Amino acid sequence: MFMMLARSLPDDPTEWWIFLGTFVLYVLARWFFAWQQARREGDSHPVRAALAEEDDAEGRTAASMGGFRSYRQFFGFVGSGLAVVLVATLTDGRLRVALLWVIIPLLVIALSYLDFWQARKARSRTV
Repeated sequence: MFMMLARSLPDDPTEWWIFLGTFVLYVLARWFFAWQQARREGDSHPVRAALAEEDDAEGRTAASMGGFRSYRQFFGFVGSGLAVVLVATLTDGRLRVALLWVIIPLLVIALSYLDFWQARKARSRTV
């Protein structure tokens, strides 16, 4: 019974593009938040500052270990997953598709902001 409920990796290229698009949206949102912060701080090259933000060694260690830096990130991740599951199970048809196309990008951007905020807070403690 449980094997029938298991979902395999996508077979359709469209589904792979959706997964890739979600990841790209997350990265672009992080870069946008870093760029916006660099502009607020008066950096002469905000694009370079935004791209250099990803060279943070502490952030790579946390990401490679699969750990969350704070309870906000953990609950943001769990809450986002719960919201997607609730929409997917409680709705049907076109309403489901429309809600998921709106909710998922908003949740991905919110999670990228949470990650950006945590990284900015960690950098401000070290400076």
